[in-house]
Amino acid sequence: MISVLVVVVAVLLQLMLVNRLPLPGGAAPDLVLLAVAAVAMARGPAMGAVIGFSAGLLVDVVPPTAHAMGEYAFVLTVIGFLAGRGLGNPVTTIVACVLVAPLLEAAVGGLVGEPGVSMAALVTQASVTVVYTLVAAPLVVWLTTRVKQVGAAA
Repeated sequence: MISVLVVVVAVLLQLMLVNRLPLPGGAAPDLVLLAVAAVAMARGPAMGAVIGFSAGLLVDVVPPTAHAMGEYAFVLTVIGFLAGRGLGNPVTTIVACVLVAPLLEAAVGGLVGEPGVSMAALVTQASVTVVYTLVAAPLVVWLTTRVKQVGAAA
């Protein structure tokens, strides 16, 4: 239950606050990706994939959407599974997830024929998003694990 709450709060913060911040580069950190990865590391690959799919589907259906329906659900399902499996220590897992997500999203977007997917967009937008997400990662992962500890103690 706490995992669902953490992801829903991350989705709401992402859509209502973070995406509206006028950050340099025109990108924003991906709090949903970080929340899914943190929950998946705590709960395992199966629950990580379920949480990732659910969070991705929620992001896909809530306006404004600038991508094909189901694209983000697929990306977060894969990220949730990978984070749940673990790629070494937690820092390595988070960094790998943050680096793989934009590449996977661009690959899926290219496969479904999205007009905004190009190598130039991948280099400019994705690199700025990766930097912002990596800067936000320690806080989001710490908050997620803290909420999990409080929920387990209750």
